[in-house]
Amino acid sequence: MFCLRISSVFILLCAMLVISCGFVDLHQVGLKVEPDKTDSLLPEQYSPVVLKFDTAMVKSDAEGILQISSDYGVMNGDRFWRGNDLYFVPVQGWAAGVRYTLSLLGTIRAVDGRDLRLEHFVSFYAINKNTPPVLQRHYPSTGASIGTNNVIFEFNFSRSMDIYSVESALTLDGISDKTFEWSDNDQILKVIPDKPLSPWILYRWNLNDSAKSIDGVPLPKSYSGFFTTDLDQILPVVTDVHPVLFENGCWYPTGADITTGLRHGQGIAVYFNKPMGENVLRSLRFEPSLSGRAEMLSENSIVYIFTRDPEPETTYTLIVSGDTRDAEGLRIGTDYRKNFTPDIPSLNVISFSAYDGSVLEFSPDNSIAVLNNLSAINQFSILVDPATGEIFFSIYFSLPFSTEEKLNNAQKITLVPFFPRTLSPVALQKVYWISDDRLFMSWEGLKTGDDEGANYYKLTIPGGRGGISPGSGFFMKEDLVIYLEAV
Repeated sequence: MFCLRISSVFILLCAMLVISCGFVDLHQVGLKVEPDKTDSLLPEQYSPVVLKFDTAMVKSDAEGILQISSDYGVMNGDRFWRGNDLYFVPVQGWAAGVRYTLSLLGTIRAVDGRDLRLEHFVSFYAINKNTPPVLQRHYPSTGASIGTNNVIFEFNFSRSMDIYSVESALTLDGISDKTFEWSDNDQILKVIPDKPLSPWILYRWNLNDSAKSIDGVPLPKSYSGFFTTDLDQILPVVTDVHPVLFENGCWYPTGADITTGLRHGQGIAVYFNKPMGENVLRSLRFEPSLSGRAEMLSENSIVYIFTRDPEPETTYTLIVSGDTRDAEGLRIGTDYRKNFTPDIPSLNVISFSAYDGSVLEFSPDNSIAVLNNLSAINQFSILVDPATGEIFFSIYFSLPFSTEEKLNNAQKITLVPFFPRTLSPVALQKVYWISDDRLFMSWEGLKTGDDEGANYYKLTIPGGRGGISPGSGFFMKEDLVIYLEAV
């Protein structure tokens, strides 16, 4: 009886096992991967990676373990299903010549409950398997000291490059305007800044790994470097300032000291210790102001050419701005100042002589008049011909007059009634030059005084730049007035 019971239980268990095998699939989930071989080549930029399952999968599980990476990092891509097949397409597309690795690591589930444990890796390429380009050398070298002028950057690559990707990937800090020049089958890039670099500055450059060869293979890494524009360590300074004279198309030093040696028609030369930049032509100014222009004498000197002579007996200050730069862009730093007083004589009247031999002498600046060595006055008694009302006198000037200036200047001298106001006008009768510096004049119509009072006439020799001038820019600083008493 006991044996019969055991047999019944065994038969029941076998029946249950047979029934269960009809509903549970004990086979492993099937998977095929494309690409399936190491170093396979995907033909296009957006060719998909495909995981093909033989049954429906829990999608989130399958999508979660799919990862593709390269030396540039993990790839971002779109994942989508077609039936039981999972597709991966990179958002930015595959890069030519780059080695990618597909990783499937973890456990995923089928919809029917079966598990699939994966530990699968496969490497592949896309578009081509060409060797990536490298930056073989560059100028300036990293850490180099260079100048600021005529700098040309150079980048030499191992392969012909896609010029637009390289130019977009290259940044030169502080250099915005530049020209690109390619040579040697697009393997050598020269970058030419439009302006000189700034002195004593650390410059950095970077070449991003987005730069590609002509067949689309990117650089394997980014490159960077730096250099300093401190090759020139000498600051510019003013070494000399002196008068120069223009003769036979050239400016020559006069040998005089600038402090008191600048004469009529001369310029001022300023010398520096090194070649200067173009802005040196705008660096000079004067106090009080003087008009003119600056020209280069040599690479390290300039000449300032005056529009007209400086004022006589006036102290000026020549100022070279501290912002003046040399050819490398280095500044002087502080203003250079030099005081000077031109050795340019004013036109003055030495003496005024009447027909009767009386002489009115003047100080060198015409500020004091001395009559016959007796008194300091600007009043002079002059003998009048009672019949004609004529007077005769001569004026002795400190500088000779040119021939063309003699007649023009004589007509600028005036004689008018001064007191009393009722006096009649007078007229110039005769004028001629006894010599280049002595003017003879006769006037008529003057009237002598009487017991009721003296008659005075005002003789004016005009000064200033619009007054009398012997030529070459000389002039009297101010009007000279002599009051003549008709006797």
